[in-house]
Amino acid sequence: MNEMRNIVVVGGCGHVGLPFGMVLADHGMQVILLDVDGPKVAAINQGKMPFREAGAEALLPRLIGKSLHATTDPECLRTADVVISIIGTPVDEHLNPMVTALYRSLDHLIEYLPEGALLVLRSTLYPGITRLIKDRIDERGRKIHLAFCPERIAEGKALEELTSLPQIISAFDTVALAKAREVFSRIAPALIELDPLEAELAKLFTNSWRYLNFAASNQFYMLAQSYGLDFYRIYDAVTQEYPRMRSFARAGFAAGPCLLKDTLQLSAFSSNHFFLGHAAMLINEGLPNFIVAQLRAGGLSKSTVAILGMAFKGDSDDTRSSLSYKLKKLLQVEARRVICTDPFVSDPALVSLEEAVEQADTIILGAPHSAYRDLHFPAGKKVVDVWGFWRQNKDRAKAEEGSK
Repeated sequence: MNEMRNIVVVGGCGHVGLPFGMVLADHGMQVILLDVDGPKVAAINQGKMPFREAGAEALLPRLIGKSLHATTDPECLRTADVVISIIGTPVDEHLNPMVTALYRSLDHLIEYLPEGALLVLRSTLYPGITRLIKDRIDERGRKIHLAFCPERIAEGKALEELTSLPQIISAFDTVALAKAREVFSRIAPALIELDPLEAELAKLFTNSWRYLNFAASNQFYMLAQSYGLDFYRIYDAVTQEYPRMRSFARAGFAAGPCLLKDTLQLSAFSSNHFFLGHAAMLINEGLPNFIVAQLRAGGLSKSTVAILGMAFKGDSDDTRSSLSYKLKKLLQVEARRVICTDPFVSDPALVSLEEAVEQADTIILGAPHSAYRDLHFPAGKKVVDVWGFWRQNKDRAKAEEGSK
């Protein structure tokens, strides 16, 4: 690793870039986190995490100011040996991938890079974009090596998974691939080499598969509930000591910044012939509507409804694309009152957990935070637990009681 002394992570203060930069810095590399968000940069340089990530609060103070620094100044790119870009391809209001901002950012980035540097694209890219970026570099006569090495990490588990899961690497030439191998072999237990187009699709397949898996469970949940049946009673029956059902996910909100977006990208790439993906979108995005329809029959217009958990997943403070907020908007049309709470989300409209539980007639679990695990609700409260979260806790308690 001697020739790669300086690594710059562009977009380095976000949920993908910061944990990645920390892991690199913790494995003997000098890392600069480059970001346009001044307050986040300042907080990180003080050793403060700007969001929740398991293990990060203890690790960041040990690294910052030593092997890890954060800045808003792009001049740091001029002496970089490796630049890792956390800039992906979002989708627009028409559900099509947007590349203009990506090209603009990377064109600006390339102007700073020294000859011979390695540029690693890390975020999700629409298939074929890595090749087009390579062409833009070549058209400028720049000798910059390009690799696409997608992240496949679950938010909140990044520090653990970056060092325990295999890493896909890809490039168009052997030199760029060797440089990418040199970087990622320092942290990943195994490397998987693909061509760039294969790697782009691998990333989309990964997230779309998870989204499809959740959609199957959510569809089954809605089928069972429509007939007044307990979905998790059936779920427990078909998964108990039956190996072919191990992949059967629990029901719940399939949200966040990646799963839907990447399914949309795969749909666009297939010329809108990704019919499984289209169906999954209707199911997963329709789950809040289904919950409201179920409640409507019980006199929703006269009810105060509380949503517990506004983040897009349990034990997270990230509200991006959270279906709890979609549910809130739907309920505000029909319910007498809607109140929301979350122990991790900063939102002035939220109330305390105690207030939410006390005032609500109906309680809906939006995100299965561990802080809610031992909640007990007063008699007469209607509880909607799509996740089967409190059922799991009851089963666990019974098992523990039986083992005494």
